[in-house]
Amino acid sequence: MAVQDSGALLVGLLLLFHTWGAWAAVEVSMEDRVEVFRGETAQITCMFTSDDGVGALMIQWSYVIKGVERQRIYYQDSTTNEVERRTRFTDRISVNGNGATGQVVLTIRDVQLEDELDFICQIKSLTDGHGEGLTKLKVFVIPEPPTIEAVGKGISINEQNPSKIATCEVINGFPRPNITWYKNGIPQYNVPDVVNVLASSTVQSSGLFSVKSELSLMVTKEDKDATFYCDVSFFVPGETRMFESKNTTITVHYPSTAVNVWVESPKGKIKEGDSIELHCSGDGNTPSIFNFKHKDVEYGESKTLVLKNVTRLQTGDYECHSMDMDTYEELNGTVNVFVNYLDPAVVKPDGPAELAQGAEMMATCNALSSLNTQTTWFKDGVQMISKGPTLNLKDATLDTAGSYMCVVTAPEIEGMETRGMLEVYVQSRPEITKPDNTDIEESFENIVKLECQARGFPVPTVLWTTSDGKVLKTASQEETKDGVLLSVTSLKVTSDIMVFCNASNEYGTDMVTFNIKAIKPETAIPPKRIKKEGSGVIIAVIIICILLLAILGSVLYYLYKKGKICGRSGKQDLTKEKSNKDNIVVEMKSDNTEEAVLLGVNGEKQPTSDQSGEYLDVQK
Repeated sequence: MAVQDSGALLVGLLLLFHTWGAWAAVEVSMEDRVEVFRGETAQITCMFTSDDGVGALMIQWSYVIKGVERQRIYYQDSTTNEVERRTRFTDRISVNGNGATGQVVLTIRDVQLEDELDFICQIKSLTDGHGEGLTKLKVFVIPEPPTIEAVGKGISINEQNPSKIATCEVINGFPRPNITWYKNGIPQYNVPDVVNVLASSTVQSSGLFSVKSELSLMVTKEDKDATFYCDVSFFVPGETRMFESKNTTITVHYPSTAVNVWVESPKGKIKEGDSIELHCSGDGNTPSIFNFKHKDVEYGESKTLVLKNVTRLQTGDYECHSMDMDTYEELNGTVNVFVNYLDPAVVKPDGPAELAQGAEMMATCNALSSLNTQTTWFKDGVQMISKGPTLNLKDATLDTAGSYMCVVTAPEIEGMETRGMLEVYVQSRPEITKPDNTDIEESFENIVKLECQARGFPVPTVLWTTSDGKVLKTASQEETKDGVLLSVTSLKVTSDIMVFCNASNEYGTDMVTFNIKAIKPETAIPPKRIKKEGSGVIIAVIIICILLLAILGSVLYYLYKKGKICGRSGKQDLTKEKSNKDNIVVEMKSDNTEEAVLLGVNGEKQPTSDQSGEYLDVQK
């Protein structure tokens, strides 16, 4: 009995040690986490070691609910393997491996956000040894790129608290994205009373996160050129990624500390008659009132002042007054405007000048100007004759007379010039310009027009007379710009006659004579005829040709009469209706056309019995 009890005790101890060894021999190894994008397939691997064979193992998969409760989704032993019914994973999981290799893999298809759970792999042996491991399944969704929106109004640097700068928002991300602000590339974090970053997030019905962040700053003048943007960082399997927003700027209102005034146009020096445009601007950008003032004249409220057709009286300082609408601080700026001028030219002598022949004269031309000037003299508006304000005329002749113009310019300003005129007359007896032709032939009873040009000073008087003592009436008379008197008369030609143009003034006279020859109708020049020698040659050639044709006709007729030339059906009679000893008849026959040509020296046609040809008459 004791031996049996001792044996039973020994078997129990052996079984106990065996069970403890089996439990201690099961070891399970799993990854801490498995990461996948939503909608992809996740694979969770469970690796284990055990002293028992495959048939002595039980494998079970489950997930943790609310951090405590377990929900089994898969079971496997030596006789069965099945997916747990009526769970969220029933239709989306499968398990590969039976434990023979020490590894089983749980596959989850179409992973969703709510699948982000802790999954447990539990291995049990038949001797009650067991082991388990846990893997966290992490699900990711890439958010949309961030959007940034700056405040629409300007921000004053006089605000007492941080002012809202912009808002950055990112939507539809998982897990929750993070937003970071940057100013000029420098991250912005909360600093009491200086920088304030306020973030908020919401969970959509889809389970995705939307995050919004608002940046507020104590704005300074330097922020007028600052660039702001935000970036969004988010997790994806195995790494962290980032999106950046576009850049934005803000309008900073800051008061002016100085006012700048300048002449916008014209560029360069100003002359009388120009239009001037003045501009005024402060170095701040707060709302301000601007107005201009010159001496005692105040202009309306504007940052721009336009002065048209300015004169030298508008030279001086122009003040621009600026008043800040926030601080009511006043500032002034000044610009000096100088209007250059060029007075009308003054010519001495100031009236027409009369010179005796051989005399000399000096004239001057000056113009008062704020700039250096140059003077040039022209004669009759074209010929440049002198430079400088003084004009010297020596040994005056009739050619010295004319219009003298002085042009005064200020080279520093284009288009700035003035002009003066001086008329010079040289006392002289008249001089008549001789016409090209004074010998005129004109048909009887025709009207002839005569012209006479005379110059001198004083302007001469022109009188038209004829050789028979008549005084002709002046048809027209005018004085040209160069001081020449042009007189015109006309008369009817009835005989040979001489016409005199007489020009006179107090210093003498001059005359020109026109010889007019009357051409009567019977003495008219006959039309040109062909030269006699030429026509005689032509007649001789014609006669020679006629003689040659006559000889040819005689020979042909002789051959015809002798029977040397045959007709169409033998010899034909040539019947003459009209006989003439001076006629020679030639009949020319053609085999094809059967035409005949009869030639007569008296030009008459010679009939035949068959006149079907053409006839050529030749007069001897």
